[in-house]
Parts: sequence; structure tokens; C-alpha cells
Amino acid sequence: MPSQVSHLRRDMEALKKNLLFVGKLALTELSKALDAYVKRDVVLAQEVAEADRQLDAREVRVEEDCLRVIALNQPVAQDLRYLISAIKINGLIENTGDTAVQISRRAAFLATRPPLPVELDVAPVGKRVVEMFDRALQAFVNLDELEAHHVVDMDPEVDQAYRSMTNKLIGVMEQHSDMVETALQTMHLVRHLERGADRATDIAQQVLYILSGDIVRHRTS
Repeated sequence: MPSQVSHLRRDMEALKKNLLFVGKLALTELSKALDAYVKRDVVLAQEVAEADRQLDAREVRVEEDCLRVIALNQPVAQDLRYLISAIKINGLIENTGDTAVQISRRAAFLATRPPLPVELDVAPVGKRVVEMFDRALQAFVNLDELEAHHVVDMDPEVDQAYRSMTNKLIGVMEQHSDMVETALQTMHLVRHLERGADRATDIAQQVLYILSGDIVRHRTS
């Protein structure tokens, strides 16, 4: 029995490192996609899609590792919750990589069009989303309940900024018929940014589930 526990701990530690590596890949993609938007850099935007192929391959490998550890060790209680959540977090990380690709595609398009006549908080909100994702990963690695709650508490701020920018973009489309496509593509970019914050929140909620056993998503209070 002690030997089996030792093997489980070793396998879970290796899994944690691999999952963190995949998370850092997604974090880099997200940061690069936002930089591409801010700098209006088409080449940088294209690099995100290329990097995402590596993330996809790693994501499949991590899921296979999770299933192998569960099958070989038959974990219970918090260990089982950890591994189940690791599978879900792995998928959320992959989704974040896809979100970065979507942002980069919009950034590449917008780099070829004149700037919109409106001030948008894409850069600061983007920085906030990157921070949320990074802190969510750290909360998982350290099983830090306080940090997980902090990430969850950051999400309403991003939601509010998303609504504000969407309203501004609707105003642009109403007043400038020649900029409808540019405003629409920017709206899509902002929407994907908000989804990135949602993924970070989902990861944080998985951390809370590992620690407590309570499923906290979809709660109204």
C-alpha cells in the first residue's frame, strides 16, 4: 500500500508539471494574440495559430496521462477529485488556446483596417484576463483556495468592461456605415477576450471543487 501511494504521488506530481507546461503555452498564446492586436502586427498574429498546434498535441497527451493514472491507481477522495479536475482544466486550457487563435485572427484583420473612432479598453482588459489565467494556473498548482476565490471575484469586472465596449461598438456601427465590418470584428475579439476570463474562472472553480468537494459553478449566491 505505501508503494502504491508513493507511485500515485509521483504520477500526480508529473501530471501537475505537464499540465502547468500546457497552461504556460496557452498563456503565451493569449499574451501574444493581445500584443498582435495592440501592435497591429499581422506576423505576430499568425504565430499564434502555429503555436496552437503544439498545445493541441500536448493537451491530448495530458488527458491520456490523467486517464492512465486513474486506471492504475484507483484514487479516492481528494486525489480522485484532483485527477477529474485535471482532465477538465486540461480541456479549459486547450479552449483558451483556441480563444487566443480567434483573437489573433481578428487582430490580423484589424491590423489591415483603419482604427475605429472610439476608445476601447481592450489592452487593459486583456492584461486583466492574462492575469486571471495565470493566477488560476497558480491556484491549481498550489491548491490555493484564496487565490482561486480571487480569480472568481475578478470576473465581473471583465464582464462589465465587455458590455461597455460592446455598447460603444454598436454606437460606431450605427454612426459609421463604412466601419461596420471593422466594428463587428472588434466585437468578436472582445467577446473572445471575455470568454478567456470565463475559462480562467472555470479553472479557479475546479480548484475550489478539489479542495471542498462542492461544485461551485452556476451558483447564484
